Amino acid sequence: MNTIKIVGLTGSLRKASYNKGALEAAQTLVPQGAELEILDLSAIPFFNQDLEGGELPAAVTEFKEKIAQADALLIATPEYNYSIPPVLKNALDWASRDKSAPLAGKPTALFSVSSSQLGGARVQYHLRQFGVALNLKLLNRPEVFIGMAGEKFDENGNLLDEETKKRLTVLLNALVNLVKEGK
Repeated sequence: MNTIKIVGLTGSLRKASYNKGALEAAQTLVPQGAELEILDLSAIPFFNQDLEGGELPAAVTEFKEKIAQADALLIATPEYNYSIPPVLKNALDWASRDKSAPLAGKPTALFSVSSSQLGGARVQYHLRQFGVALNLKLLNRPEVFIGMAGEKFDENGNLLDEETKKRLTVLLNALVNLVKEGK
């Protein structure tokens, strides 16, 4: 079997983002036979339907191509006002507006990292609702909510907590298994 390509997205643009740090940790935890590429969403402009008739911005085209080529998505996101951060929602909106439907049926795992005790639980529920419209093949279990992030990451956003690494490993294995089931 070929290498399973997972694309990682985060809803945070912060330099020392806990969510980006968790994605970077996940790169070292992916099972053998899989790889994780983290995409930078910062260059993707706000969705504007007027741009769809002509040549799309290069960042949008590249993003859509990476999504289309991936076997699976891994979304790590903070919770902004009980919901999805604009940068993540915007990127997914752009990807949803493609005739090739690169998100449709795409195996997808979610996790969230937050400074709160809830670990971003509400954002995951909103993403699951939104995922229905995108026709994502969402992994239901395990659910991974990483709360009290300030105690689990260093000042540079590096994940230090071993229990959290174990939970991410279980999530990654489940995502890879979901991909294999679909092949």
